[in-house]
Amino acid sequence: MPRRFFRKFAFKRHELSERWFMAPFRHLLHDHRLWGIRRKTVIPAFALGLFVAFQPFLGHMLAAVLGALALRINMPVAALATLIINPVTIGPVYYFSYRVGAFLLSIEPGPIEIEMSFEWLTNTFVSVWQPLLLGSVLVGAITAMLGYVGLALVWRASLANYKARKRRKRKP
Repeated sequence: MPRRFFRKFAFKRHELSERWFMAPFRHLLHDHRLWGIRRKTVIPAFALGLFVAFQPFLGHMLAAVLGALALRINMPVAALATLIINPVTIGPVYYFSYRVGAFLLSIEPGPIEIEMSFEWLTNTFVSVWQPLLLGSVLVGAITAMLGYVGLALVWRASLANYKARKRRKRKP
C-alpha cells in the first residue's frame, strides 16, 4: 500500500532530466536510491524531511533535498515531508519549540511580539534564538523519530496485509 501510494506522486526521471535547468544535475538523476519507492529510502527520507521542517530557517525543501542527496535517500519524499510546516502551523510549532527550549534552559518564557525591523532583530531575537533553536532541534528530532517508527510500522502492516490477501487468493 505505501509503495503504491507513493508511486502515484513519483516524479518521472526521464521527464525531469530533459529540462534545461537540470543539466548540471543529470548525473544524479540516474541513482535509483534518490527516486525509487523502497522502504530503505522512503522511510529515512520522510524522517529527514520532518526533522528539517522543524528547524527555524528558510529553505526547508532545499535543505531536505540536499540532505537526501548526501544520504542517498528519496529526494521527493524528503522535500514533501517538509510541507508539514505551513503558514497555518508555523506559529504554534515554533512557539511550542520556543517553550520547550526555554524550559530546558531554565529561562522564563515571555510574550513574543514579532516585528519586521532591525531593532527587533537586535534586541528581541537575541534573547529568543537560543531556546528556539534548542527546542526546534529537540522537537524536530522527536518528530522525526516518531515519523520513522510510525511509517515503518504502517509499511510493515501494509506489506503483511498484502501478503495475507495474496495467500487467501491462492487458497481454493
